[in-house]
Amino acid sequence: MPGHRSITEAEKLAAAKLGGIPIRHEQMAVVANIHRAASAVRQHLENSVLRGSDLTWTAFVVLWVVWIWGEPETRHVAEEAGISKGTLTGVARTLEARGLIRRGGHPTDGRLVLLSLTDEGEELMRRVFPQFNEEEAFVVEQLDDECRSVADGLRRVVLKVEEHGEERRRALPNGAEPALRRSGRRPKPKA
Repeated sequence: MPGHRSITEAEKLAAAKLGGIPIRHEQMAVVANIHRAASAVRQHLENSVLRGSDLTWTAFVVLWVVWIWGEPETRHVAEEAGISKGTLTGVARTLEARGLIRRGGHPTDGRLVLLSLTDEGEELMRRVFPQFNEEEAFVVEQLDDECRSVADGLRRVVLKVEEHGEERRRALPNGAEPALRRSGRRPKPKA
């Protein structure tokens, strides 16, 4: 791919640039490779399985969250999908227009919106997810017997950030309140 640098080239350039700076190289490599792997996998899945169903990564993740959780509130879908509520609104409208999800009111709080899959959405997930999982297996096949330990290690990374990330952010020298998001709202602190 023209203009594309391989992971090996990027590692060499980073090592040359950071040679005299006291950093934790192995930890940097882990975090950089989490990002690279996530981007590579996302791009592969969008260009293989999801394209055939005219789904973006974000649309698929929203469908997945709704499929697994049943009838979640929109705020929970956005949080689980790792997107803003504004982004979810656009994705949900598109999926609703395609007949894959429906929005409904909360039974006890009229301000809240619930999402659920339509029969067509349920059928799509039952058809697409096995194909998606085949590609998940493809992208990690070189890990062989390491899959469980890699998954456990990455899970520990997520739990560390979930359980102690906010506390750590506040303890940093500039532990001020986070800057406003593009929406103009501050992120909600974790309870």
